[in-house]
Amino acid sequence: MKLEHILLGVLLEHPSTGYELKKFLDSHGRFLRSNTQMSQVYRSLGTMEKQGLVTYSVDPRPGAQDAKTHRVTDEGATVFLDWLTGPYHPASRFQDPELSARLAFAGFMSAEQLLRILDVEIQTRQEEVARYRYRDRRETWAPTIAFDSELAESVGERMHTKGANAMDAHVAFLVELRRDLLDGKLSSRSLTAVPGDMPVNNAR
Repeated sequence: MKLEHILLGVLLEHPSTGYELKKFLDSHGRFLRSNTQMSQVYRSLGTMEKQGLVTYSVDPRPGAQDAKTHRVTDEGATVFLDWLTGPYHPASRFQDPELSARLAFAGFMSAEQLLRILDVEIQTRQEEVARYRYRDRRETWAPTIAFDSELAESVGERMHTKGANAMDAHVAFLVELRRDLLDGKLSSRSLTAVPGDMPVNNAR
């Protein structure tokens, strides 16, 4: 996922100035990308303008610098939708923002497209739970300076429990979201088919 994908999605929801895009990234979109600088926003906008993905109109502001309100072109919309609805490959860490970014722009997807993403994510995380949840976590310590192995092991086990609980909550959220999508509780556009319907098991 690139910054350009997020900017295109926001601009497709509502044309914005560079300042308004930065404000979005600092508030509503702060979990989609961290520490985005204003210079990065303007640099990305400039690149997208050259690529023909966005255009702008100038809003004169007497006594202040004129503002550019950016809008997405047809080509830009195609690039955005190709990313949003294209093949989804889960990140190695479920906390990474790739999935959250796609869910944030769910309004641009059909129910079937969203279902495919959820199925891939759920299956991937359930397989990770089965593979790693009960792995042998014993360590062979060989410290070269003062080291409290009992403390290290105790903290490590608590971190493992915290991570396991977070993974379970993540999967449970997606399972519920998937169920509500299938039940027609999330969209006025009904599912015409359930591609690759899969049994969903609770994470162990």
